[in-house]
Amino acid sequence: MSKLSMTATFAAILATAMPVAYAQTRATPETHAAVASGEPGRIIQPNQIRASKMIGSTVYDVQNRNIGSVKDLVLDNDGRVAVVVVDVGSFLGVGGKYVALSMSDIKTDNNRRTLDRSKEQLQQMAEYQLEDRTTGAGTSASPTTGGRLGR
Repeated sequence: MSKLSMTATFAAILATAMPVAYAQTRATPETHAAVASGEPGRIIQPNQIRASKMIGSTVYDVQNRNIGSVKDLVLDNDGRVAVVVVDVGSFLGVGGKYVALSMSDIKTDNNRRTLDRSKEQLQQMAEYQLEDRTTGAGTSASPTTGGRLGR
């Protein structure tokens, strides 16, 4: 087969495949339009926050002082945030304690967490236990088999 006939065959194959490829990608603008419109359930809403962005974030008081960091979020059976656990008074992870706040206590503006309480007020609050050793709440069970060690 000559180079000319091979080139013509290749061009014919490409020409027949192009409309099929175009038809497969045609639905993309419609999907993009639904997402761009802010349809609930398809994109994060302005009044929502990702847990991964909340956990570990610094909490400030109204005087712009660092008063702690979000240690964890505790969910109820309905999947709602029951309490926000804030680590108060620790330095490099030592010497602090956890306190529980409601989600409505923490104001979020431009990914910044602000509280209407001082660090001293938080340190006077009762300590929150993330784990209950008597019931096992707050811990996750280890798998009976598998894992890295293969037990």
